[in-house]
Amino acid sequence: MKNKVIQNLSELSGLFKDNQVILAGGFGLSGAPLTIIDQMAETDVKGLHVVSNNLGDHGIGLHKLFLQGKIEKAIGSFFTMNREAVIAWSEGKLDIELLPQGTLAEAIRCGGAGIGGFYTKTAVGTELAINKEERVIDGETYIFEKAIKGDVAIIRAKAADRLGNLIYHTTARNFNPMMATAAETVIVEVDEILEVGELDPEAIVTPHVYVDYIVQSNYVKEGDRYVSV
Repeated sequence: MKNKVIQNLSELSGLFKDNQVILAGGFGLSGAPLTIIDQMAETDVKGLHVVSNNLGDHGIGLHKLFLQGKIEKAIGSFFTMNREAVIAWSEGKLDIELLPQGTLAEAIRCGGAGIGGFYTKTAVGTELAINKEERVIDGETYIFEKAIKGDVAIIRAKAADRLGNLIYHTTARNFNPMMATAAETVIVEVDEILEVGELDPEAIVTPHVYVDYIVQSNYVKEGDRYVSV
């Protein structure tokens, strides 16, 4: 049985390459794999295409990678909390592809399910629909959205057993379970690593077959802040 638990975070560095598509879980910082991102910040990778709801916050999470110039393109829903990212986009220094949150979630789910894409009414008639295929179904117009898949998914869960079965904490679940299905390599950051058999099978959301590597989180939540320990 492969040991999926990584003790030395530097072992992760070789998994990240230039120009990869990175699926990164999180909504704001909730459910964001902050420890893994910190390790990415120690590498010299560049040209990343990051798929995530947003780009971290004030120098933490994905915002750290953005400030280092590692991100070439951001695909997601909510970037306005990062003023620097908006300015970079307006100056042509950052490519942004904006997707409504439901569309983003479904595109990732399709990627994990082996589905090429889907038709949706969301964004029809807006700038987000420009250059996208349109189709009339039962008298209503839909646009086609392609599935999203990644080279590496970096996600966060509440706990994992040593096989890689995962459970999540409330809304920290957000995009993480579907991202675990949609990438070639999946790295999960957890608050707790348990022995096989200690997780309630009925509570497991992500089966171990999707998980390649497990790391212990270096962050705890204090009030509304995430603090490195």
